[in-house]
Amino acid sequence: MDSTAQTIERHPLLVKLWPPSRSTRLMLVERMTKNLTTPSIFSRKYGLLTKEEAEEDAKQIEEVAFAAADQNYKNEPDGDGSSAVQIYAKESSKLMLEVIKRGPRIKDRELMSSDKSVAACDTVFDISGGQRAFIEAEEAEDLLKPLREPGNLYTKICFSNRSFGIDAACVAAPILSSIKDQLTEVDLSDFIAGRSEADALDVMNIFSSALEGCQLHYLNLSNNALGEKGVRAFGALLKSQHNLEELYLINDGISEEAARALCELIPSTDKLKILHFHNNMTGDEGAVAISEIVKHSRALENFRCSSTRIGAEGGIALAEALATCSHMKMLDLRDNMFGVEAGVALLKALSLFADLTEVYLSYLNLEDEGSEALANALKESAPSLEILEMAGNDITAKTASSLAACISSKQFLTKLSLAENELKDEGAILIGKALEEGHDQLNEVDLSSNKIRRAGARLLAQAVLNKPGFKLLNIDGNFISDEGIDELKEILKSSPGIHCPLDENDPEGEDLDEDVEENDVELESELESKLKDLNI
Repeated sequence: MDSTAQTIERHPLLVKLWPPSRSTRLMLVERMTKNLTTPSIFSRKYGLLTKEEAEEDAKQIEEVAFAAADQNYKNEPDGDGSSAVQIYAKESSKLMLEVIKRGPRIKDRELMSSDKSVAACDTVFDISGGQRAFIEAEEAEDLLKPLREPGNLYTKICFSNRSFGIDAACVAAPILSSIKDQLTEVDLSDFIAGRSEADALDVMNIFSSALEGCQLHYLNLSNNALGEKGVRAFGALLKSQHNLEELYLINDGISEEAARALCELIPSTDKLKILHFHNNMTGDEGAVAISEIVKHSRALENFRCSSTRIGAEGGIALAEALATCSHMKMLDLRDNMFGVEAGVALLKALSLFADLTEVYLSYLNLEDEGSEALANALKESAPSLEILEMAGNDITAKTASSLAACISSKQFLTKLSLAENELKDEGAILIGKALEEGHDQLNEVDLSSNKIRRAGARLLAQAVLNKPGFKLLNIDGNFISDEGIDELKEILKSSPGIHCPLDENDPEGEDLDEDVEENDVELESELESKLKDLNI
């Protein structure tokens, strides 16, 4: 019995993470195919692949990534395969990004060549270039002449950056009416600047009536100071939209009443994938109205609702509505007044976002309780997260272990911002330790203004030192001693590509903790025990 026990002790069980099962490999191919065929900001720029082409590319990507990872594993036969798994994920991600930027292939190169000019010129009509200026009737006649040509193929128009008066709008109206059935994208952002309210409302009514009934995928009404009157002036156009995939209402003075008008006028958002609602004065009641739109936008992938004066009540309503949007990839709620309660309410939605790649939760008054809840939710979801921002939330070292555990699980991170919190050395060391292993795609870390001293700053510098492509370590605005700054410069000397600003650092900062400053090495050792619970 004893000899058997001894034998077991000599040969501990080693769990092998490599190679993946056939079903796992097929699952990765299926997921990449889905990502390559899902409309997004990238597909608007580079084009959307067909399912057949995406499936073919996904299979090739998986095979190449598997071969690279398998070769690594063969070179380390005694390992558990964890490094092979990292290479497999990293190569798959890199190659998929290359395919997205390549766009769809066209087998007939001559057709591609002839179609390029059509795609680039004949389908897009854009007068936004050049100097920002008023446009009156005579100039409108001349500028819009191409839209009058019979058989034109314009599907996208952009009138941004030119301010239309009533006479110019009357010139544009019959032209737009004649081509509205072929239009899929309309950009009327910033097209009434400098006009009186009465004239601006008349212009909006004219354009709205002219475009009524067109079936748009993309509509941009940003930077027009709409308010409720402006929203209702666009009522005819909004009421006729059933296929919108992208809607932009940035800096439009969307008040509570305007938000209710939007909710009332837009008949359907079933297909909406992108909704940007930045820099408005929506407030809590307005957020409740917007949450009704979000609730019925189950396909939503990209939601920006930053700087909109939303407090706890509106934040909770939005959080509950977002829980219906399981396809979310980019979520931006920065610069609102959510507070702890709304932050905790957001936990359910974040835990459902398996495809999330960017999340911006800075300046939401989350404090430790709200921040810890969201960090724990993100740890269990969003495996492909690339950008995490939680600056300005009064986060202390108390929450650092939860943040570190979340960060350590996000191997695709490219940017991390925890600026303007109170993490101090203890928190900075935990974050730095979480970043040490892997994170090869990381290129920016911001822990400025966190009351960090020499120990935390040193460990953060060491954590990012050898990461390929790393560009910015912002630990300015902290309490690093002159000796600590010299040490940082020495550490980073071998990596001139890393920018590390320190001009605003205050070596004699407030809240001086003599024990921490004099015993920073002991602090690092003390924190080692806490790291054991992070499961990095």
